[in-house]
Amino acid sequence: QVQLAESGGGLVQAGGSLRLSCAASGRTISNHLMGWFRQSPGKEREFVAAITRSNGNTNYGDSVKGRFTISRDNAKNTVYLQMNSLKPEDTALYFCAARVDSYSDWRYWGQGTQVTVSS
Repeated sequence: QVQLAESGGGLVQAGGSLRLSCAASGRTISNHLMGWFRQSPGKEREFVAAITRSNGNTNYGDSVKGRFTISRDNAKNTVYLQMNSLKPEDTALYFCAARVDSYSDWRYWGQGTQVTVSS
């Protein structure tokens, strides 16, 4: 079992930055693909970013490309999401998730951290 705990959310003005952290416990995340998702009230959950296990290849949702950066520190069992040039439409509950490989479901989820961007 992998337990995930997000932190770093908060209230920020448009154009500002935040860095989210996802600390894992229970098992190492070095053999898991890690991702970030977000969900706003009344909207479906949206893919934000993902990073592979070892070589650190990344991919991003279209709405955050060029503004957000996902990274991982396997030694700290932590994944990060650096969010720059934030927009009001980035307001959401942000979740961290883990899966074994790209053919598996996202099996492990955190409780989420709220990000609110004011205009």
